[in-house]
Amino acid sequence: MIKSMTGFGKAEAAAGNKKFTVEIRSLNSKQLDLSIRIPAAYREAEYEIRNAVSRDLQRGKVEVYVSAESATPDTAVRIDRDMFRAYLLQINDALAFSGIDASYDSIVPAVMKLPNVVSTAESTIAEDEHDALMQAVGEATARLDAFRRQEGATLIADLLKRIDRIEAYKNEVVPFEKARTETIKNRIRDSIASLGIEADNNRLEQEMIFYIEKLDITEEKVRLQNHCKYFREVAAAEECAGRKLGFIAQELGREINTMGSKANDTDIQILVVKMKDELEKIKEQVLNIL
Repeated sequence: MIKSMTGFGKAEAAAGNKKFTVEIRSLNSKQLDLSIRIPAAYREAEYEIRNAVSRDLQRGKVEVYVSAESATPDTAVRIDRDMFRAYLLQINDALAFSGIDASYDSIVPAVMKLPNVVSTAESTIAEDEHDALMQAVGEATARLDAFRRQEGATLIADLLKRIDRIEAYKNEVVPFEKARTETIKNRIRDSIASLGIEADNNRLEQEMIFYIEKLDITEEKVRLQNHCKYFREVAAAEECAGRKLGFIAQELGREINTMGSKANDTDIQILVVKMKDELEKIKEQVLNIL
């Protein structure tokens, strides 16, 4: 099943007095670009979280947010008094040098936020907390994946409709091809007549056939039809088909552009422009597919 690269998943899990909330967001990216924000106390689980998310999500710009709430106050907080004193002395000295008066009520909150003043005692994550955290990660990832599948179904339905339109425009070219041949022949004869030159009709007919053959778009139409067919096959059979569908879209563009360069007819050019319009929308949407 086709998946989108954008999505959102959220899950919660509890262990003892701790409640973990995990939110995962993903956007388009050529590769997996994974960033994780996690409380320092649970940093040791980051590697395992990264592996689990990478295995399940594969591609996209993925952001993982982990928060932990405690039902009881955390008593493992420690204030480094030496660090606090050092910061405070330097700030007082800088203020005195600058001639700025400031009260301790305004200085102390700023000092408390400086690096290494306040820290939590390092400890190993309890097993039940670790299990709850990984459970929340797994559920959030699964919900994001379900979101991707749902959006992917909508995307591919739109893309296939546009492939149908390209084929329909290609089929509309056929009647104009026959009329174009006669138009080109008449144009050449009129040009020769306007020059007052007598031409060998047999030789002229041969040269016109050679010229018209160079403008023939039968091969382009056949290849375009095959690319449309392959696009549908890949969309139906492959799960992570974004890159391949993008390559097929490029091949579609080559055939459509060649048809346009050979058209030499206003009506055919109009249909080529319509095909290009549909193709550009396909290329934009394919970038959203995993």
